[in-house]
Amino acid sequence: MERIYVKSLQEQLGQEVLLKGWVHRIHDLGRITFVMLRDKTGLVQLVLEESQKEGLRLEAAVEVKGICQANDKAPLGLEVAVAAIAIVGKPDYEVLPIAVNREEQVHLETKLDHRTISLRQPKTRAPFVVQQAIVEAFRQYLTANHFSEIHTPKILSAGTEGGSEMFTVKYFDTRAFLAQSPQFYKQMMVGAGFERVFEIGHAYRAELHNTWRHLNEYVSLDVEMGFIESEEDIMALEEGFMRFLMPYLQEHCQAELELLGVTLPAVGTIPRLPLAEAQEILQEKYGKASPPGNLDAEGEKLLSAYIQETYDTDFVFITRYPTAKRPVYTMPFEDDPTVTRSFDLLLNGLEITTGGQRIHDYQHLVSNMKAFDLNPEDFAFYTESFRYGMPPHGGLAIGLERLTMKLCGLTNIREATLLPRDMKRLTP
Repeated sequence: MERIYVKSLQEQLGQEVLLKGWVHRIHDLGRITFVMLRDKTGLVQLVLEESQKEGLRLEAAVEVKGICQANDKAPLGLEVAVAAIAIVGKPDYEVLPIAVNREEQVHLETKLDHRTISLRQPKTRAPFVVQQAIVEAFRQYLTANHFSEIHTPKILSAGTEGGSEMFTVKYFDTRAFLAQSPQFYKQMMVGAGFERVFEIGHAYRAELHNTWRHLNEYVSLDVEMGFIESEEDIMALEEGFMRFLMPYLQEHCQAELELLGVTLPAVGTIPRLPLAEAQEILQEKYGKASPPGNLDAEGEKLLSAYIQETYDTDFVFITRYPTAKRPVYTMPFEDDPTVTRSFDLLLNGLEITTGGQRIHDYQHLVSNMKAFDLNPEDFAFYTESFRYGMPPHGGLAIGLERLTMKLCGLTNIREATLLPRDMKRLTP
């Protein structure tokens, strides 16, 4: 007999079904016992006779055969009258470290210490259903727009953004680095003839931050596009993706969004605001000073509140970042080389994307490396592509966990990370 998932039981009324899942709740009335069975798609009520309940415990993994029948008083308006039940995964615990079948205040660190148990809670797992749909939508949207998916190395001979925020690894008899991003390689693939590429992969940052929004290993949704006119093409691409994403999530994750109690933001034309202007608004309206060439966490929140009030949107592109604050490959403005054709996208008070146009001329790139005190010979594997007709191009990187956190109304990025890696956590 083929297994039926809980979400499909409405189509099986009056039929014998095979269910598999965990014992979520037991309500023993003596001669009759009601058991809530949980699988990855939902919960259903089982009706057992007294002789069938022996050995049942919370979180036991079971297989059940029975008749699916209507019951207006039961969840889903149906239940399964059990003909046979088998325990296929016997629990071996004295006390559950986390109550799976009810909401209670549990410290986040406790949830992370017992991650596989906490993820059995439907509400705790819901953000990862949304996260999966974000990845699916990202792939669908870009594939439909003539992008090719690529997979680039995560062990590198040189850092993509320089600085001290790199993890080093011993690579046989030499030193290597964990990738901060696929930046160099996705640019190289544009020049290799793919023209438009994307990658969904891990990135590593040895940042000495231990905050609600930082991780040392995260998933990056990367895009690079050739034959562009300017960074406006990249912002338009992301704006289009966000317009595609929201109805996609509403269609595929309705139950999870309701469980989380969130409403997805509407996406219209996303305002563009130069950084200098954003900093002036923060100073004049809120008395908030910004760090040179950037916004801090408080500034992002205050500015997003201003944008919501002024433009009625949760999104804003911050543009024209200083050359000194952006990576070596970032394209400066022709009429003002101190400012770059780059941007960040803020969603509801948090940066979720960094992007922009890249330098595509070989001599320009080499001279810029020297201006950044880098040795171009160390990056010859990268710059070679630029010697043979690299088109104007640009791209972006979206932090998957940050986007998930904001769309799901979470307060800590670790809640949107299956198994977080930060300054203090390497297990589980």
